[in-house]
Amino acid sequence: MNILYKIFLWGKNCLFPEDCALCQGALIYQHEMRLGLCGDCFASINPEVTDKKCAVCGKPLISEFDTCLSCRNNQHSFDRLWTIFPYTGKYRKILAAYKFEKKLPLADFFAEKIAEVIKNEPLLHKAVIIPVPPRPGKIKTAGWDQVECLVKRLEKHLPGVAVSRCLKRSKSKAQKELNRNDRLNNLKGRILINGVAPDIALIIDDVVTTGSTMEVCSAALKNSGTQKVYGLCMFYD
Repeated sequence: MNILYKIFLWGKNCLFPEDCALCQGALIYQHEMRLGLCGDCFASINPEVTDKKCAVCGKPLISEFDTCLSCRNNQHSFDRLWTIFPYTGKYRKILAAYKFEKKLPLADFFAEKIAEVIKNEPLLHKAVIIPVPPRPGKIKTAGWDQVECLVKRLEKHLPGVAVSRCLKRSKSKAQKELNRNDRLNNLKGRILINGVAPDIALIIDDVVTTGSTMEVCSAALKNSGTQKVYGLCMFYD
């Protein structure tokens, strides 16, 4: 870590002490301040991943098949989706701290986890990273977009990685307010290509629930010439 940045973190913590996003305990060490988590909480949200996941949507399997029932019965525009954490309990709390309380150091924690997946998966090595686009006016009203912030941190963790903001979203309702069918209809025709679509794309989002956002974004890219579309979401619901 750059020495000036270390001094900045130390000074900032002295003047404006940060607390852990999970337990609200004091952050003492530099690596804790950088990630927004104390050592104990950091360890608690890094369990060994042993659950078998669907080879398409990335959600846990409850059968002996390689794909879940939903993916066996439905075709997707995306080729494969990776997920990292369940959207429950402490995992849900940590995303809320990042997304709604703007605990920005957590972006580094999430970026490190996403970078690990990309480095360990050969299919993603040549993919161009594309953040899911925010609703028009979101940055103006909220002051930021959590996915865009995450991707900017990811660029630092993966030097030389290709990133494109080629997806644009026209006016629509917030997805969290809608059911699955309404989510698909809400975004249908509202995700547009703003630039050149890459040959291989990796769409980054924070949470996958019904998969409708990923589906519509993937379809827009495929319709514009992208050959392979992958997705990576930090949390699955």
